[in-house]
Amino acid sequence: MTARIHIFVYGMVHGVFFRANTVGIARKLRLKGWVRNRRDGSVEIVAEGDKEKLMELLEWCKIGPEGAIVERVDHRWEKPTFELKDFTASETV
Repeated sequence: MTARIHIFVYGMVHGVFFRANTVGIARKLRLKGWVRNRRDGSVEIVAEGDKEKLMELLEWCKIGPEGAIVERVDHRWEKPTFELKDFTASETV
């Protein structure tokens, strides 16, 4: 079953390769979507794919890559749009 999740990760998550590692994990899980840094210091992720795989991504976000200090992870489930073709990293917004 295809699902969509929107995740916000807070803490020390810039400058620790959070985006690059998220891309690697998401591609390994065969998810589609994107990840980007936000000006407020958080990381934002939108991903679509199998709900179990999205749950794996969510659990990984609670830890992050080595060097990250994750303080909080917020998420919401959304209706999939099926317009995403790959998993990419975007610029800071």
